[in-house]
Amino acid sequence: MSMSAGWYLRRLSRMGPREAGGRAVDAVRRRRWRSALPERPPVTGVRFTAVLPEGALAGVDPDAVRRLVAEADRLMAGRAEFFGVVREDMADPDWQFDPRTGRRAPLDHAFDVPYRDEEAVGDIKQIWEPSRHQYLTVLAAAYALTGNDRYAERVAAHLRSWWEADPPLRGAHWVSGIELGIRLLSWVWIRRLLDGWAGAPALFEENPVALDQIWHHQRWLAAFPSRGSSANNHAVAEAAGQLAASCAFGWFPYSPRWRADALRDLDRHLRANTFLSGINRELASEYHGLVLELGLAALAEADAAGVAVPATTRLVLLRMTDALAAVVDNRLRPPRQGDADDGHGLVLDGPDTDRWGSLLATGEAVFGRLGWWPEVPGSDVRTPLLASLIEPYGKGVARPERRPAHFADAGLTVLRGPGEIWCRCDGGPHGFLSIAAHAHADALSVEVRHDGVDVLADPGTYCYHGRPEWRSYFRSTLGHNTLEAGGRDQSVSGGPFLWTRHAATRVLEVDADGEKAARWCAEHDGYRPLLHRRQVDLAYESREVRVVDTVSGDRREVRLAFHLGPDVTVELEGSRARLTWTRDGENRSAVLGLPAGLTWRAHRGESGPPLGWYSPGFGRKVPSTTLVGSGSVDGTAEFTTVLGFDG
Repeated sequence: MSMSAGWYLRRLSRMGPREAGGRAVDAVRRRRWRSALPERPPVTGVRFTAVLPEGALAGVDPDAVRRLVAEADRLMAGRAEFFGVVREDMADPDWQFDPRTGRRAPLDHAFDVPYRDEEAVGDIKQIWEPSRHQYLTVLAAAYALTGNDRYAERVAAHLRSWWEADPPLRGAHWVSGIELGIRLLSWVWIRRLLDGWAGAPALFEENPVALDQIWHHQRWLAAFPSRGSSANNHAVAEAAGQLAASCAFGWFPYSPRWRADALRDLDRHLRANTFLSGINRELASEYHGLVLELGLAALAEADAAGVAVPATTRLVLLRMTDALAAVVDNRLRPPRQGDADDGHGLVLDGPDTDRWGSLLATGEAVFGRLGWWPEVPGSDVRTPLLASLIEPYGKGVARPERRPAHFADAGLTVLRGPGEIWCRCDGGPHGFLSIAAHAHADALSVEVRHDGVDVLADPGTYCYHGRPEWRSYFRSTLGHNTLEAGGRDQSVSGGPFLWTRHAATRVLEVDADGEKAARWCAEHDGYRPLLHRRQVDLAYESREVRVVDTVSGDRREVRLAFHLGPDVTVELEGSRARLTWTRDGENRSAVLGLPAGLTWRAHRGESGPPLGWYSPGFGRKVPSTTLVGSGSVDGTAEFTTVLGFDG
């Protein structure tokens, strides 16, 4: 997906003068960097001292060790899965190979790699993900917890292979700062976890190739930070990786400066990327998790190195943790809002470990749990190791006395009812900064779950590059549980990570703790002069979710969509849908009463155009049923939908 001249003009239109000037400086610097690769300054007598505290490894639960070792053994057999694609070649990987398309990325100068063009490069996410080296942190953790040298030897072989195949500024792995930042964070933990292995010093601090790679990664991050309208989670990852490396690998003349700048940037970007309520400003739930993981990992490195951290850094991470505890459902699943690409900041566990439970467990260890927090079952490897490096924080800090339901600054509201009914209502801004890169056109959308099962589902993300029709669908208005008017999205897209006009949403009423029912009401102006208003009532006794859509303004064709989760089977008769699913071996059911003023059809697994899909994770999609009601309005019209759960 190469970018046209029109895209560059639209992208430029979303920049302020300061950002445009900064990007001009970046362009000049790139031209200068092409001429010659500078040599790393010499270092002598360096040692790695950022080790785990004594007893930290003993604090890992045996069940977590067992699950970790099972995953490590799969990796040792050469088997790994990235974004739904199973690879059997990971015993000796080709670092430029994309198994989905069969293409190899060129080893051109990094600034010449057209990474958005799948025809020229392949699926860049498939190429980048193994080179974050988070599967190597899993193998390194397996070594640390078992003492089995074969895990350490595999890690060492893969690092040496990568360093040889990806010299500084050559190829796709030197294109994006977030990749460099996360890779540095992985290398810090790999070195820490291999500390008991005799070959660790020769692999890292005594290895000129490793020193070159670490130095050039940090030099790159210092020179080309994400800025302006792109200063989202990428900027946090860059600062976190730079801080981690400059603390743990502080062996170079510029290390003190890099450390000071990264500490300042991390604090600034964490605050900029987070509402005061603790919700991530990108309004993309998985990026909330990514930023929280990155922030905690960076904080651990600073504390381990005895570097003073601004109080605001800890406060933002505390608020993010409390916000996460507040919005998850009874199965610890957060909302499926906005983009999601399965990105992690630090991986020390296998895929069978619940990511959100692990984050809350770490939050409990670092900040202390509040009485209203959900219980976290199970255990993980990362929590005791990460928490062993972080100074406890939270005593004396004002925190919510009861579970928040409405986050006014983020426009996110969660209504909860009996029988573990969970309903998220979206009345927030259209994403973060001027381009709102990871936003979807989902104003006034709802998600409804029953005991953790998606009933009215947010379909997810599926892909970023290479498949524009699917990218457009999964972030479209029709791709969410809301109303489309005039056959267009509420907000105007200018590219796969660019919105040129943002719908403005206003929350009118919230009563999440009503005596007999919870209520939410909001409206948006994305179809001006037509106005869309939605009210949601969750009645406790009848176990009903009532959605009333009011449309007022000029004549328009409208479509009202309700996306059912992939586990839900539907029988549609006219304007009545019978829903059934199974949870823990028990049959569950509900009735969805749809507005009779619209003509209803069920769509499932359609591709021309896409409709009726659910993405359980990045790169994966499965058929699901979408109910679409079509009709026209002229003046004012009201559509009432009632979802009633059976006993």
